[in-house]
Amino acid sequence: MPEATIRDVARRAHLSVATVSRALNGFDNVSEAAKERVAEAVRVLGYVPHAGARSLSLARTNAIGVVLPDLHGEFFSEIVRGMDREASRRGYLLLLSNLHGSPDQATLALRAMHGRVDGLIVMAPNLAAEDLAAALPPRLPSVLINTRDVGGQRPAIHLDNTAGVVAVVDHLAELGRKRLVHVAGPRGNIDADERAVAFKHACAARGLACEILRGDFEQASGEHAVARLIESGHKFDALFAANDNMAIGALQALADAGIAVPMDVAVVGFDDIPLARHLGLTTVRVRIAELGERALARLLLSMSTSDGNGEELHAPELVVRNTTGPGSLE
Repeated sequence: MPEATIRDVARRAHLSVATVSRALNGFDNVSEAAKERVAEAVRVLGYVPHAGARSLSLARTNAIGVVLPDLHGEFFSEIVRGMDREASRRGYLLLLSNLHGSPDQATLALRAMHGRVDGLIVMAPNLAAEDLAAALPPRLPSVLINTRDVGGQRPAIHLDNTAGVVAVVDHLAELGRKRLVHVAGPRGNIDADERAVAFKHACAARGLACEILRGDFEQASGEHAVARLIESGHKFDALFAANDNMAIGALQALADAGIAVPMDVAVVGFDDIPLARHLGLTTVRVRIAELGERALARLLLSMSTSDGNGEELHAPELVVRNTTGPGSLE
């Protein structure tokens, strides 16, 4: 299908091209009713208000757009490192942006890539499938990482969160731990929700007492969650955090309270960021850089063939280190 033009928008909105142009450029001399008609036409047609968008979209840029929930932190630096390694090997550059959380900002970040890149890698675990479908430029090749997609229409890589969590609970059960706590990520985040549900089911299947607290994937929330547990007198002998940052915060709170790890409380994280290895943290290894490499390879495949669709599971593995017992610093 051809790209929509500003004339298409004008026809659909029953306005002049000049009025549409003024509305798109934010001029004040356009009525609110006209602005609403333009916005609706843009949404329906998938029009990208980008100067020269049509000519740019027909030319190769040798650039790949990467849109992530955030651009700081060890997880995101690792996944970008993997993408960049593969992109450099294939002769591409990366153009990075982040979502900032809200659907409106996600739309801006995604559509800003159109005309600037040959394809997109999107990791938007907090975004509803309908919001993603509305935000993604419809004709731009895209690969999704741990992101909800209406009808599974795009190539996707999904982390097998359930397998990772089951391995954690099995490990803790084998150690004889019976009162488990999970510090989950924020509600609405696909990874956080899947890990919390899998934890609850795995504990129930093994007859283990469990408690779930919500954090936000930041180190401070793991620290605060454990401090609240200790202050309330809640008894627990194992803690599983939904990512390594919160697990590291939990370790700090336990140390501050004089609780020995792993003798009194075993601690497990998720991701295996570089710092986890230095701290001897038992965790679920995601192979983050490899995940980034694979996403880039899937995108390039989808750009050259129609056979690149479908979801691919990325299998994690449990790495046992000193926070649950004698382990390896590898």
